[in-house]
Amino acid sequence: MKCENCTKKECSKKQKNDDSQSASVDALSSNDGFEEKNEFHALANAKILLSDCLACDNCMTSEEGARVFQQNQKELFRILNLNKKCDTSKHKVLAVSICPQSLPYFAAKFNLSVNDAARRLCGFLKSLGVHYVFDTTIAADFSILESQREFVQRYQRRNQEEHALPMFASACPGWIRYAERVLTNLVTSHICTAKSPQQIMGSLVKGYFARQQNLSPDKIFHVIVAPCYDKKLEALREDFYTALYNSQEVDCVLTSGEIVQIMEQKNVSMKDVTEVAVDSLFGEIKEGDVVRHDGKRSDGYLEHIFKHAAKELFDMDVKEITYKALKNKDFQEVTLEKDGETVLRFAAAYGFRNIQNMVLKLKKGKFLYHFVEVLACPGGCLNGKGQAQTEDGKPDKALLNQMEEVYAAIPVRLPETNVYVQKMYQDWLEGMDSRKVQETLHTKYSAVNQTASGLDIKW
Repeated sequence: MKCENCTKKECSKKQKNDDSQSASVDALSSNDGFEEKNEFHALANAKILLSDCLACDNCMTSEEGARVFQQNQKELFRILNLNKKCDTSKHKVLAVSICPQSLPYFAAKFNLSVNDAARRLCGFLKSLGVHYVFDTTIAADFSILESQREFVQRYQRRNQEEHALPMFASACPGWIRYAERVLTNLVTSHICTAKSPQQIMGSLVKGYFARQQNLSPDKIFHVIVAPCYDKKLEALREDFYTALYNSQEVDCVLTSGEIVQIMEQKNVSMKDVTEVAVDSLFGEIKEGDVVRHDGKRSDGYLEHIFKHAAKELFDMDVKEITYKALKNKDFQEVTLEKDGETVLRFAAAYGFRNIQNMVLKLKKGKFLYHFVEVLACPGGCLNGKGQAQTEDGKPDKALLNQMEEVYAAIPVRLPETNVYVQKMYQDWLEGMDSRKVQETLHTKYSAVNQTASGLDIKW
């Protein structure tokens, strides 16, 4: 079985049979002391199909495979059931964070406004026993702000450091995994060090929020609802693990489609759920209406960094950005002209083939761009394969069109205008240039050298 993105004559992976997959999950469940059957045992085990993952070159070890299969609805209900036991020492505070690109899926699928969808999804999750439901937009605020600052610094060092530019976005885990496992340090040294919104949300929940609630991080079970499967792999990264508390920043990732499966299992429709306001990280304060960042189908790193760089480096206020499509609609460029000279050249590269072409140009020394927003999924994050798929695994184009309309209608909020972000920089992170900012909001990406003997793929 070959991945649809594979360029090799013969794929290096073999799909395990269902019995083997079930055995790996059952073994992990037993290790956790959770062997009983419950009303949710019929839910499907999490699977990452070859076509769901860009990182398809011998990238997953047997241990990683087993841990990924554990990230499914059963794991959520294992925690929910533990919280019903008399032994309170094993109870967890259950927090769920929802990615902004997931909300248009629920809105379009159930014919709701995006604000109604957010509140009803919150109501459904809390009816299951979830304690807190958060919106990850604030984490994207931090990620964009840190990416903006890093780009300006790299641009200013471009003549002193060989790998300062171009800078590649770091928000997409499929792209990151592919770069680390398949490409070399020639590429990884160009990746922005800012953490993705998912992992910054992990830091916020297990760091800031845990401190506010006087909780140890290991007493919080943190679930992310996301549009794609690659985020399950991202949650397993060693650099997002705190040894002191034996705790991952994100404990489990469920796709939007997996949440719908839970609804179907319980015979619940979103339209029948009571609306509940989404929680914030700041005590009793609740989230208001849903907001988004610039960008048609993603968190808008290109647009925010472009406008910020134009102002900081060239004192130019850019209000609107004009995209120029090149080879296809998923490879577009944006330029800034000053005094007849192109001073900034950015690109958006979505999908594996565009990424391949981009990397090839970089290796040949023919790369003209200062920044590239790289996303593994063609069409961007709304087209993540954890949502809006037909029964045969193809994108549901009609639903995707509706989702794009819903997402485009959401009001844009600039990260710089979020007063809570500015307050957290000062009160929690000890200033924007502090060591704690580097430790909390940044990481490092580098090529991973693996031998074939260490790779027993469990797909």
